[in-house]
Amino acid sequence: MGFFDKLKKITTNLFSTFTEADEAFFEELEETLILADLGVETATEAVERLRETVRKEKLQDQEEVRAALRRVLVELLDVGAVELDASTAPSVMLFIGVNGVGKTTSIGKVAHLLKQRGKRVLLCAADTFRAAAADQLEIWAQRAGCEIVRQHEGADPGAVLFDALQAAKARGVDVVLCDTAGRLHNKQNLMAELAKLSKIIDRECPGAARETLLVLDATTGQNGLIQARTFKETAGLTGIILTKLDGTAKGGIAVAIARELGVPVKLAGVGEGIDDLKPFDAGEYAEAII
Repeated sequence: MGFFDKLKKITTNLFSTFTEADEAFFEELEETLILADLGVETATEAVERLRETVRKEKLQDQEEVRAALRRVLVELLDVGAVELDASTAPSVMLFIGVNGVGKTTSIGKVAHLLKQRGKRVLLCAADTFRAAAADQLEIWAQRAGCEIVRQHEGADPGAVLFDALQAAKARGVDVVLCDTAGRLHNKQNLMAELAKLSKIIDRECPGAARETLLVLDATTGQNGLIQARTFKETAGLTGIILTKLDGTAKGGIAVAIARELGVPVKLAGVGEGIDDLKPFDAGEYAEAII
């Protein structure tokens, strides 16, 4: 089964009724892309780019127009490297996002993905504010066959990360995956905590490859874009993990995030299984959208 076979249920019959690339087609296309949650600005730009391509290349055939739209969406998504940077040992990946988006689950699945690539992975339970967050992460550590460093509920997140980095260096770990508290209501607290964690990484693992990955729920649509904008301002994101793409009509949010924030989607969740978090493929994603 292809990467986005599950996502293709969001598609419409737009091209099945295609007769020509006239103004009525472009208007319907724009409306369809807005409903798929590209947002008004991104959908308008996509249609304008397609209109220009159709005019320049004199396209009328259905498959030619479809292929041109696919190219436009891929271009909008192309804002940076989609590969996770695990080029140093240890590398450190911070996972951020509001509660309920699947952050802890995503960490477990990334751990599994990296283990499959031969990496030795250590999980760091630095979300010490949410009850049972460390317990949930420990379950995922067991599923993925990874080690975990945790402390008691309410412990200082920086102290947990410090312990994890010390353990990583001592044990020859390749990648440390760090869970963080999922809250958005107070940007000052969030910024201060992330800055503190960043300083600890700089001090204990200078020169380490770093990722700051925002986990977003695709079903939240444009609200996800607002979350991404806020977190980018406070945390300096390197990538997005988009969860719950299976069966959602809101999958176009990936294009909006890429265009408006310049942050690449690196991984996409298309199911509940441990193997259902996949490296993001812009071509297949664009094909699914159309």
